[in-house]
Amino acid sequence: MTTAVQTLHEVRARDGDVMGVSFEIACRRDGTPPSPEDSVWVGAMRRIVMARLRHRGLDSLQNDVSLIVSELLTNAILHSGTATISLTITIRDGELYLAVADGIPGGGLPAVAKTADESGRGLALVAALVTENGGTWGTTDAGAATWCRLVIPSGEQL
Repeated sequence: MTTAVQTLHEVRARDGDVMGVSFEIACRRDGTPPSPEDSVWVGAMRRIVMARLRHRGLDSLQNDVSLIVSELLTNAILHSGTATISLTITIRDGELYLAVADGIPGGGLPAVAKTADESGRGLALVAALVTENGGTWGTTDAGAATWCRLVIPSGEQL
C-alpha cells in the first residue's frame, strides 16, 4: 500500500515528461491582433505549467517558467503566422527543458525596445530569467522552435 507521502515523493523532479500540448489558433499574416479565443491560450498554459511544476516539486521555478512560457507563446501567437503551436516541458539530468514550437522558420532575437515602446522586451526578459536560473536558450529548426534549459535547484531534485 502506497502512502500519500510516498506518492508525493515519487513525483518530485525525476527525469521525464512534465507536459506536452499542441493547440490550434487562427492563422494570422496581416498584423491583426489575435482573437480573444487565441489569446486565452497564454493564460491557460501558464496556469497548467504552474500546476505541473508544483506537482513535480519544482515550486521555486514556477514563477520564472510561467513567465518564460507566457512570453514564448505570446511571440508564437503574434509573430509566427502559424495555425499550430506546441509546448513541451521535460526534466533531464537536473535541468528543466522547455520548448515552444510554431513550425515556422525565423526565430527572434532580443530587441532593444525604446522607453515608449509597448512591446519588444519579451525575449530580453526570457534571456535574463534563463541566465538567472543557470540555463541557456536558443532556437532550432531555423527558428521554428524556441527552447530554454534551466538548472533545477539541488534541493528540488531526488
